[in-house]
Amino acid sequence: MHFRQLEAFRTVMTTGSTVRAAELMQVTQPAVSRSIAELEAAVGFALFDRVRGRLVPTPEGQLFFREVDSSFQGLDRLRAAAATIRDYGSGSIRVASLAALGAELVPNAIHAFLTRNPRIKVTLQVHPSSTVRNLVMDGQFDVGLAADEVDLSGLDSQLFGNFPAVCAIPAGHPLALLEVIRPADLRQHQLVGLAPEDRARNRIDEALRAEDLEPDYIVETPSSSTVCALALAGVGIGFVSPFTVHGFVERGLVVRPFAPRVSFRYYLLFRPDAQKARLVKEFVAALFEQRHKAALQR
Repeated sequence: MHFRQLEAFRTVMTTGSTVRAAELMQVTQPAVSRSIAELEAAVGFALFDRVRGRLVPTPEGQLFFREVDSSFQGLDRLRAAAATIRDYGSGSIRVASLAALGAELVPNAIHAFLTRNPRIKVTLQVHPSSTVRNLVMDGQFDVGLAADEVDLSGLDSQLFGNFPAVCAIPAGHPLALLEVIRPADLRQHQLVGLAPEDRARNRIDEALRAEDLEPDYIVETPSSSTVCALALAGVGIGFVSPFTVHGFVERGLVVRPFAPRVSFRYYLLFRPDAQKARLVKEFVAALFEQRHKAALQR
């Protein structure tokens, strides 16, 4: 019993004639008839009755066709799976992100991505940048988004963007009346800052010192979202990524640009060669699409 014989039998059953089957299989009609005869010899029973020059399936042939058709449907699924693996690398994608982007931008990118790829499974985990880096480095995740303090060696990386720091201000605070916050405006006001190892925090400190203002943070935290929460609670003025204010502004947090411009810098991280997979390329395109939309809204 050979695949070509089974293909000929299935095609004759679905088309109703050896002539049409031969056209679809791009062989001669005698070749189809020969394959059917060889298959009948192999299975040990007649698959068709010959009635006035026509092939009429026998009851045994009809039962056998059900099994053959089921097997071919399995092959079709295998072909589809192979095509997905060839085009996308796998039927799923695993994404790790720092919290600053994982609260709004990445979920919006996932929604846009799944709209175009509804059958793909996505896993999202939110971690500190150092953990994101290790998850991608260990091959557990396909794409990572991390701040610029992480070690990029051993990974494929791509700059995702430089985004201007903004000031998070409690509602009713005197600085909320200003359109732009400058270092001189912060004198005599309590500050809430990111952790000392955060490079954006370091750049903010340099900008403050350049204006003869020594930063003195009453609270330090590794999370921009926590800075927003502390500012909302009235603890002090915070410096945060513009992507972390979503949800806090609606609750009363005031957000103002900070001058001079100081950037939060984020990188895309990939396992070696992961960027070559079409699935990863499409997801990265969705990320940049959402980054552009967010920039237009700010």
